[in-house]
Amino acid sequence: MTDAYRLEAAGSAPGTTAGEENGAAVDAAARTAETGQPTVRSSDRFEAARSVADRVLDRLAVRGWLLAVAVAVIVLLGVRSGLPAGEVVVAVAVVLLVALVLPRHGLPRESPLGAARAARSRHGIPLRQWEHVLAALPDAAVLVSQYGSVLAANGSARDLIANLEAGTDISALIRDPDFLDAIEEVQSGGGPLTVRYTERVPVERFLTATVSRLDRSSGQAAQPDLLVTFRDVSEQHRLERMRADFVSYASHELRTPLASLLGFIETLRGRARDDAAARERFLEIMAAEGARMSRLIDDLLSLSRIEMKAHLPPRDRVELADVARHVHETMLPLADDRSMTLELELDADGEDTEVRGERDDLVQVLQNLVQNAIKYGNEQGHVAIRLRLEGRGSRTPIVVVDVVDDGPGIAAHHLPRLTERFYRVESDGRSRPGGTGLGLAIVKHILNRHRGEISILSTPGRGSTFSVRLPALNKSR
Repeated sequence: MTDAYRLEAAGSAPGTTAGEENGAAVDAAARTAETGQPTVRSSDRFEAARSVADRVLDRLAVRGWLLAVAVAVIVLLGVRSGLPAGEVVVAVAVVLLVALVLPRHGLPRESPLGAARAARSRHGIPLRQWEHVLAALPDAAVLVSQYGSVLAANGSARDLIANLEAGTDISALIRDPDFLDAIEEVQSGGGPLTVRYTERVPVERFLTATVSRLDRSSGQAAQPDLLVTFRDVSEQHRLERMRADFVSYASHELRTPLASLLGFIETLRGRARDDAAARERFLEIMAAEGARMSRLIDDLLSLSRIEMKAHLPPRDRVELADVARHVHETMLPLADDRSMTLELELDADGEDTEVRGERDDLVQVLQNLVQNAIKYGNEQGHVAIRLRLEGRGSRTPIVVVDVVDDGPGIAAHHLPRLTERFYRVESDGRSRPGGTGLGLAIVKHILNRHRGEISILSTPGRGSTFSVRLPALNKSR
C-alpha cells in the first residue's frame, strides 16, 4: 500500500476500507443505471446530517455569550412577570431561531468548536489527513488557521514548543516580533518567509521558522491557512561560535608556549648545541610546554563540546554517590604524589543521591574540582569529598557535593571570576605549571546544562570549599 493510498483511505467512513468503499460506489452506480434514480448511501445521509448539525452548533457556539444573556433575561422576566412556562419556552426558542438565521457578519472569528468541526468537513481536506502529512515531515510543523489559531501539529513541534495544543493562538506560544510580523505578512498575501529567533527559557536556543501560505480554495474558514515549520539550529550556532572562540582563545593562549619552544629551539641550534646539561634542561621545559599546549587544546575542545549540548537536557539517571566513589579512587594516586590525604564522606547513598544527568560529565566536574584542590593545596595537606542530601523528604531535595581543602585559600575579590575562561589565581605566589584556566569554566557549563550550580567559599590561609548542587530525583519519577 503506498503513502498516497493510505491518505485516501484515511478519509473513508469509520470501519470501511478503501476497497469496500470503492465497491459500494460501483454497486450504487449500477442501481442508478437500472432505476434511473440516484442512490443515496447511508454514509451520505450521515454526513449530510452531521454537516447540518455542525453548522447549527457552530452558529450557537459563536453567539454563545449573547444567547446566554438573552435566555437569562427571558427567564428572569418570565419568573418576575408570572408568565406561563410554555410562553417562556416559546420565547427562548424564538431567540435560538433568530441566532441560527442571522448572518455571521461582524463576528471576529470562528468558535473553537466550529474550527475543529469545519476542519473535518468533507468539503475540504479532513484534519486527519493533514495530521498524516505533518507526521511525515522531518521538521517540526504546525498548521495555523486564518485567525492565527493552531489547528494541528506533529510530534516534533510539540517537543519543541511548550504548551502547544490545538486551538491555542500561535502568538501566545511564540512572542518574537519578527516571527509575528512574518505570520501577518504571509497572511496578507506575501510569499514564504524564513525568520530566525532566539528563546532564552529554559535554556538558550536558536530556531528558524518558515511561514508558507496554503491554498484555501475550499472556502472553509477553519481550513489551514498557514504551514509553519521550525528547525532548531542551536548546534550550528554554537559550532560557529566555537570556531570563532577556538581561534581567539587558542591564538592568545598558545602564543606564549609556542614562543618559548621557538626560543629554546633557537638556543639549542646555537650556543647550547654542545652543552649537554643545558640541552637536557631545555628539552625538559620544551616537553612541559608541549604537554601544556596539548592539555589546552583538549580543554578547549571539551568546553566546546559541552556548549554544543547545552540546549539538550540530560535524560539518564546517575547516582552521585557512585560518581564520588569513582573520582575518589582515580584521584588517590595524584594525592599520594603530593603526600596528601584524600577522604570520602557519604552522608547519603543509593537512590537518595540520584540526579538527572550524564555520568561522564558529572565525573569530569568532580575530577576537575578535586584535581584543583590537590594541585593548589599544601603539600602533605588534606582534601575531602563530602556528599549530603539537603531537604530530605521535601518535594525538591538537593544533592550537595563539597570538595574541601586546607590550602592557602583565595582572596574574596577573585571568587566571582573563577569560572571565567583562562582566569588564573596564584594564591600563594608560587607558580603551578600545567593549568589551562579552563577547568572551572568546564564545571560551570556542565552544571548549567544539568540545572545545577556551583558555590565557592574561601578564606585566605584556611582553605576553600567548592560546593556542587544538583536537584535530586524523586523516587516516583
